[in-house]
Amino acid sequence: MLNLANKITILRMLITPVVLVLLYFHGPVTCALAVAAFVAAAFTDWYDGYIARHENMVTNMGKFLDPLADKILICAVLIMFTALGWASAWLVIIIVCRELIVTGLRAIAIDEGITMAADKFGKAKTVTQMLAIVPLSLHYPLFGLDLSGFGTFMLFVAMLLAVFSGVNYCLTFYRQLKSKHAAYDA
Repeated sequence: MLNLANKITILRMLITPVVLVLLYFHGPVTCALAVAAFVAAAFTDWYDGYIARHENMVTNMGKFLDPLADKILICAVLIMFTALGWASAWLVIIIVCRELIVTGLRAIAIDEGITMAADKFGKAKTVTQMLAIVPLSLHYPLFGLDLSGFGTFMLFVAMLLAVFSGVNYCLTFYRQLKSKHAAYDA
């Protein structure tokens, strides 16, 4: 169960507190280090999936841990932004609630024997969240450019994608569950 891909996923979870501590003690250097740690964690998201698929290491544990590690990283950083006053609480609340709802539906889907892969909207949401987190994490002007406005805009776009992909996920789950139960009744 603890193959290389799953170990890399666990590493992503372990990087999360490092990012949070660096953001908490924010300054130009610690924020740049937080971005570097966040980007490294984001890279592990791609890398663990690549290894799992190409080295035939896909496991149920990995299917559970990978999205969980993503949600821990993203949600923890967004909540830290709220605590620091770098992001609007309402945006973060909507994004975090979407993640909780989708995680709950995934658990029910697994129990029902339904496989629900991430769709293109969910993937776009994740990429957009990462594109928002990097400039928001920098917090201080970079070469005279204040990137926080861009980060805030991208976070708003990520929230819209979160809502849309969350609704799409719920509808897909409902259709698959209805179809499964209709097949049993037939």
